[in-house]
Amino acid sequence: MEWSLERMREWVAGGMQSVRECESSALGTALCLALLFIWYCYRVGCEHAAPSLRGGFSPEPRGGAVPGGVLASDLSARGGSSKLRQVGGVGGSGVGEEELNGFAYCQSPECFRCAKPGEGLNQRLYHSLQEYAKRYTWAGMGRVHKGVREQGRYLLCNRPSIQKPEVFFLPDLPSAPFFSREAQKHDVELLERSFPALLAEFESVYRLPTSRTGSSLPLGWKANSTPRGQWWTFYLVNQGTPMVLNARRCPRAWRVLGQLRTFIANNVFGNACFSVLSPGATITEHYGPTNVRLRCHLGLKVPSGCELVVGGEPQCWSEGSCLLFDDSFLHTAFHDGSPEDGPRVVFMVDLWHPNVAAAERQALDYIFTPGR
Repeated sequence: MEWSLERMREWVAGGMQSVRECESSALGTALCLALLFIWYCYRVGCEHAAPSLRGGFSPEPRGGAVPGGVLASDLSARGGSSKLRQVGGVGGSGVGEEELNGFAYCQSPECFRCAKPGEGLNQRLYHSLQEYAKRYTWAGMGRVHKGVREQGRYLLCNRPSIQKPEVFFLPDLPSAPFFSREAQKHDVELLERSFPALLAEFESVYRLPTSRTGSSLPLGWKANSTPRGQWWTFYLVNQGTPMVLNARRCPRAWRVLGQLRTFIANNVFGNACFSVLSPGATITEHYGPTNVRLRCHLGLKVPSGCELVVGGEPQCWSEGSCLLFDDSFLHTAFHDGSPEDGPRVVFMVDLWHPNVAAAERQALDYIFTPGR
């Protein structure tokens, strides 16, 4: 066949003429198929999309969170006492919740932090893993599968241990009480560069008007149980759920969270908050919920006499610097300074453990989706 420009022109002209002469029914069919394909892609995306910080603010709090409050008390679930009241729900059913500072906490009976380890939790985790594998793949799920199948052995053991996560233990994961800043170098450096902005936003929310319920705490702050002194937190993300009103008061901190590469934004193990410890305060020794994360503390205000002890190893915070530690180890913190020293303040974020693979992170996001 001889190729020429004239021949090409004839083909193009013939094709255009065929399109013009095409029956409207054929065009309508093609258009309907295209619309169906777009609708299908949209539904699949809505079904599987995980909540993400990079999408900006959610229009409403998820999972029944109360605006300005948090889903669950971070410390009372670890052994501190909590005062519960029954709130009438739909049809007169009551839901146990804790009320403090005008806000209600832990409204969901499915809260993973508050659930006690047992066969019920193990079965739910295994069912969720099977669902994930059917939709995606079993590839790379060896440690996750082993961890889910053996949670009873890891969590129900009563022998003393310096590492004992309360909810989920991923086996064969390198562990140590403290980690080098090199473990998450990018995010550590980003947080430290953001020190002035984060300190300024802490100052702004710490001076907010107090709650109308008679509490001395500013709006959006939460008091935690301590044997002595005061420990307050201002959550931007609590158990994977954005605290919308709080986040709107801290736009620069929210942008920083969106720029972190390893922030746990899509499952119940992810938190971000300002944490304030008053002079004379002590946080009771406790374990975190999992070993798949590293807790990062950026020192904002660090008077003398403040210390963090993880797995029996003491460390001191430093203003403008990050501490990385595995909070599945038994840990405590205290502020032995005088009232004139002022509070100890850190910006706390939960980052992925560097040895949790990408496939494992995706599966854990699915299994531990907030409200699942």
